[in-house]
Amino acid sequence: MTWDVIVIGAGAAGLMAGIHAAERGRRTLVLEKNRKAGVKILMSGGTRCNITQATDNRGIVAAYGPPGKFLHSALAAFSVQDTIEFFENEGVATKVEDTGKVFPVSNRAVDVLAALLRRLERSGATLALGEAVTGMRFLEGRWTIETAQRALNTNTVILTTGGQSYPGSGTTGDGYRFAAAMGHRIMPPRPALVPLTTTVAWVAGLRGITLPDVTVRVLEDSTVLAQRRGSLLFAHFGLSGPVILDVSRVVSGHDRPQTLVLAIDLLPMMTENQLSDWLRDESLASGKKQLAVVLSAELPRRLCDVVLTNAGLAIDRKAAALSKDERSRLGLTIKHLTIPITGTLGFKKAEVTAGGVALDEVDSRTMQSKLVPSLYLAGEVLDLDGPIGGYNFQAAWSTGWLAGGSV
Repeated sequence: MTWDVIVIGAGAAGLMAGIHAAERGRRTLVLEKNRKAGVKILMSGGTRCNITQATDNRGIVAAYGPPGKFLHSALAAFSVQDTIEFFENEGVATKVEDTGKVFPVSNRAVDVLAALLRRLERSGATLALGEAVTGMRFLEGRWTIETAQRALNTNTVILTTGGQSYPGSGTTGDGYRFAAAMGHRIMPPRPALVPLTTTVAWVAGLRGITLPDVTVRVLEDSTVLAQRRGSLLFAHFGLSGPVILDVSRVVSGHDRPQTLVLAIDLLPMMTENQLSDWLRDESLASGKKQLAVVLSAELPRRLCDVVLTNAGLAIDRKAAALSKDERSRLGLTIKHLTIPITGTLGFKKAEVTAGGVALDEVDSRTMQSKLVPSLYLAGEVLDLDGPIGGYNFQAAWSTGWLAGGSV
C-alpha cells in the first residue's frame, strides 16, 4: 500500500500532524517506535501535562526571543485558543494556574493523551506502535520508509521524532540522523529546562526546601548571562524548580559551565534599602531573639543558618546590637547568595532539547523542508526551545497542525 503521508513519531507534534492530515482526506500512517504513543506527554508537568500558556500568539513568540518569529504562521494556523478549544471539545476541561500555565482540570496527562488518540482514531489515520524507523530513502519523488517489520511507500514524510531529552521515553535523537542524511544542518543538541548541579555541601543540606519567589542570575565573572524570577527547589544534586530550569540552557550551552556562578536574591520583593531597614528595626525590637529566628519570618529556618554562616555571623547570634557592617554583610548575602555551578543533569533529566534542525532550512509558512520538497518537520526536532510554562507544547501542537495542513 502506498500512503499519502507517513508521520514518524507519535508525540505531541506527530499526533497533531497525523490528525490534521487525515482529516483533510490524506491516507495517513503514524509510526511510533514505543509500544505507547505520547510517552513524553504522560511524563510532562509532573504527569499533569501543562498543555499551553495563557497568553496570545504574540506572547508565545516573544517568549522564544529572536527564533520566535519562526512560529508566526504555525500559531496563526493553530493558536493558544485553538489548543484550549481542541482539548475542551474532546472532553478535557482546562484551568489556568497563577503562573499562566494551562492544565487539565483533572491534573491528568493521561486525559490529554486519550483525547488526542480519540481524535486520531476518528480522523481515519492509522497508528502503528512498536515500529521503529530504521531508514529513509527518497528516489524519483517517492519515499521508502524502512522499519524492522516492513518497507513502506509514501508521497510525503512528516518528521516529528522529538529531541534527545528524556531518552527513556524514546526520544534518542533519531530525527537528527534522518534529517542530516537528507542534507539538513543540525545545530548541536544540548539539554534545556534541566536541573543544575553543584558540589557546595550546604545546598545538599537544604534538599527538599522550596523557595516560591526568588530571582536567579547566571554570572560569568560580572556578566549576567540569564536572569529569571520564580520558584526554586534545593536538591541533593544541586538546584531545580521552574526558575532554575529556565536559566539552564545558558549553562548547558556554555563551553566551561564550571566557571559560572548562580547569584540568588532570596527576597526579591524587598530592595536592599528596605531589607537593611527591616534588619535594623528587628534588631531593635527583637533583640533577645536569635537572629536566625528573626530571619525565619521571611526564610525557611534551615536556610537562615546557611545565610548567617555565609555572612560570617554565628548561627546562635542574637538579633540585638546588629552593627551597620553586620547588617550590610547579611543584606548582601540575602540579596546575592552565590553558588558555583558544576553543570546540569543532562539529557536524562532535561524537559526539552535545545538545538536541532536549522530553522533557516525549513519554510515556516508550511513546515516544509527547503532542501527536500516532500519532507516536513515539526516539533522538538527543530532548533526551537522555549521557557517552562507550556510554550514548548504550544510550539509542538502548532507546528504539527500546520505540517498536517500543508501536505
